[in-house]
Amino acid sequence: MKRRSLFAVATLAAALLTPFVAQAQGKTLRVVPHSNVTILDPIWSTAFVTRNHGYMIYDTLFGTDLAGKPKPQMVDKWNVSKDNLTWTFTLRDGLEFHDGKAVTSEDVVASIKRWTSRDSFGGVLAKSVDSYATPDAKTFVIKLKQPFGVMLEALGKPSSNVLFIMPARIAATPGSEQIKEHIGSGPYKFVPAEYKPGERLVYVKNDKYKPRSEAPDGTTGGKQVHVDRVEWVIIRDPQTQFNALVAGEVDIVEQPTFEQYASLKAQKDIQIVDAQPAGLQFILRFNHLHAPFNNVKIRQAAMVALGQEAHLKTQVGAPGMYTFCKSMYPCGTPFASDKTGIYTGMADPKKAAQMLKDAGYDGTPVVLMRPTDLAAIAKLPLVAKQQLEAAGFKVDMQQMDWATLVARRAKKDAPAQGGWNAFMTAWTAGDILNPLTMAMMNAAGDKGWFGWQDDKQIEDLKVKFAQSTTDAQKKAIAEQIQLRAMETATHVPLGQYFNPAALRKNISGLVPGGAQVYWNIKKN
Repeated sequence: MKRRSLFAVATLAAALLTPFVAQAQGKTLRVVPHSNVTILDPIWSTAFVTRNHGYMIYDTLFGTDLAGKPKPQMVDKWNVSKDNLTWTFTLRDGLEFHDGKAVTSEDVVASIKRWTSRDSFGGVLAKSVDSYATPDAKTFVIKLKQPFGVMLEALGKPSSNVLFIMPARIAATPGSEQIKEHIGSGPYKFVPAEYKPGERLVYVKNDKYKPRSEAPDGTTGGKQVHVDRVEWVIIRDPQTQFNALVAGEVDIVEQPTFEQYASLKAQKDIQIVDAQPAGLQFILRFNHLHAPFNNVKIRQAAMVALGQEAHLKTQVGAPGMYTFCKSMYPCGTPFASDKTGIYTGMADPKKAAQMLKDAGYDGTPVVLMRPTDLAAIAKLPLVAKQQLEAAGFKVDMQQMDWATLVARRAKKDAPAQGGWNAFMTAWTAGDILNPLTMAMMNAAGDKGWFGWQDDKQIEDLKVKFAQSTTDAQKKAIAEQIQLRAMETATHVPLGQYFNPAALRKNISGLVPGGAQVYWNIKKN
């Protein structure tokens, strides 16, 4: 028998291995998230990439479908007393944490308490709660001091911060501190040993997870897992992301740059899928603690200086992918309103300059943070700097990666000591549908969202909103809150836009949910 050449042997081996390699690749989904992931606590941080990580490994009591209706997830059944003051919930069978321990009512109550200490919506709920009870391992009871008509909407809040359920011992971590263990009961398990910040995160299928029987809809329904492993591959450079997707080295790019869509649509193996069909909103957030934005008159001047058009055209540019909307609630949603007080959404540098002069601005520099590696918002601060300076502000724009910005915005130090005055970000429509879900309307001072506004009137109006029993009442109060938020300049809305994901065509089942979720996905 003739001896085979090394080339022939290698060729034969490759041919024999090809089906197995293809099978292995088909069981691993590779995703390029929209930013690096350095914070893994989805209750401590509102960063979307941290929220998305939360959806991988945790489950929720309720979810929210695409129509905006809450539906049960971990909950099997519930009832409300006739006086609307006692809510009793029963967990469904088969709920188990990744460490093998059953999910109990005590875990749920501990998780709720930690969530309410951080979240705007949760904070309003906490003001209405009289007590919690856990009569048995599967039953938890919320007793109220006054009716809370949006209980299910709170428990099923679809975006930051989401009420993810953790083991009680982990949920006992104060909301001011980050958790150190990442154990949930959701469809995937996090693999800490393979976590390399700045490089990758790895999740494996939770074989013990029992999905609901309903079809997936938003963040509700059955979380079916069709892959064995999901790798989040951190690629900072947009062109490298594009090349990796086209070459088949990754399967999904969460947020391509707006300039790439035309080229992506021309690729025969690439599809564009919008997982956030209601869109997103750009905003600028003020730090209310430090000069110059501890002066409401100066914040108002900044609002008037900032216009939407230049931000939208510069950052998005692509026709049909952005729209003017001066409302703090997304246009096209129930509480959207043109009643915005001094804010028109149009830049008016002359008026802003006069307001700045009247406010006694002394030239204190505005430390504006710019994330250089988050393409979806990286151009916004460049425009904001120009518009603020046109009105007479001095702007110190400091550049950093998004992970550094997320960590720095949590600091209350003075800007000169490593703090900040303003930053810009984006929110999905689901985050800002009403004043209870909107983080920027958390005006609870030190316990509020980054920027730490302290305004009792906003907080009191939010309680009235939560207790409203008719849509007309809710609409009227939502408008009052928006007007107060504009008057006190909580933040500046800078228009709406769309930023669909790019997928290989062999990927199917991406669920439009307002948040990027990775159940139901098949890799063929």
